[in-house]
Parts: sequence; C-alpha cells; structure tokens
Amino acid sequence: MSQWYRIKRVLSVSIGVIVWSMVWGGISSGAGPVVVADSGSGRAPHAIIKTKFGEMELVLFPKLAPKHVESFIKLAKSGFYNGTIFHRVIPGFMIQGGDPNTKDPSKRHLYGMGGPGYTLPAEFSNVPHERGIVSAARTADPNSAGSQFFIMVDRAPHLDGQYTVFGEVIRGMEVADKIASQPRDARDMPLERIEMTIEIVE
Repeated sequence: MSQWYRIKRVLSVSIGVIVWSMVWGGISSGAGPVVVADSGSGRAPHAIIKTKFGEMELVLFPKLAPKHVESFIKLAKSGFYNGTIFHRVIPGFMIQGGDPNTKDPSKRHLYGMGGPGYTLPAEFSNVPHERGIVSAARTADPNSAGSQFFIMVDRAPHLDGQYTVFGEVIRGMEVADKIASQPRDARDMPLERIEMTIEIVE
C-alpha cells in the first residue's frame, strides 16, 4: 500500500467521522438530532420559553418548516403564548402547550381545543421525533396545526413523518423533564398551572 493511498484513506475516514458527529452529535448529549439543512450561513432564530421551573432555549428550523416557524414567531412576538400553560404532560413521551384557552382557569374543559384562528398546511419531514424535538400538535387532519406544540422528552418513532417538526431544544431539557413529571389528572393535565412566556431571539 503506497503512502499516498494510506493518507487518502485516513483523510476519508476522518471526514466521515466528523460529518457523522455533526449530524448525530445532539442525540448523545440528550438533545434531538441537529438539522443540518437549517444551519446555513445565517443564524437560525431562537426562542426562549420561560416557566416557573426554568428556561428552555429552542432553535427553530425555517428551512424545514417555513410556515410553522413564521407562525410561531409571529404569535410569540404578539404575546399570544404568554400566560398559556403546558396542559398535557406525559412522562417518557412529551409535554404539550400553546392553547390560548389555557389562559382561563375556568375553561379547563376546553383545554387542548384552542388555536390562533387559522390552520397551517403540513410540512412533514424525515427528521425523527427524538428527545428535544419541537413539533406541531394537530387533530386527525394533517393540515390542522395551529398554535399548539409539543416537546419530546423521549423518542417516539410512531410520530415520524406524521407531525411537523419545526424546532429543537438546545438548552434546558431538564425543565421539560421536570414539567413532564408533575402530578396530573386522568386527561394528563397537570394538577398545578405551569404557565409560560415565549421570547424570540433573532
């Protein structure tokens, strides 16, 4: 084996390891997969979700799900999410929020049914629903997503290709775990209110 061939082989293997680490490195750190398609040359928009248990920082994926990200940013900037709660929490699965009905404690029977007054077309992708992924909640209609979203606290392969992934938690997954572990009723609603505010960082 020539020296030049050995050098080329080492370089090839090294590059392969680097690329694999870039794509899947997020999984080993407890977050979801890094979406390389949205890395680009510019900085992707971020969102900070603040709760009584701490903060979660999200990176949003405008190239992967442009309409969902545009809507999320618009609603967050308008204050739409402020005062809403995480109304559905399931340990080992996900936490869900974003329903404007949850601002009113007297409308508990309507939690999970509210939205912004419009729906979004599905923007499904091949990004798996790994821990840390942020995805759009919807009804049985694929094109019914609105303001509600969920954050994965564990892997859920049965959701892949069925729901629109539009972001990922890059800091504060321990907050999501804390929320998921709260006492809940038979409808998976937390017994205590877990309100949020959302700030966009561009």
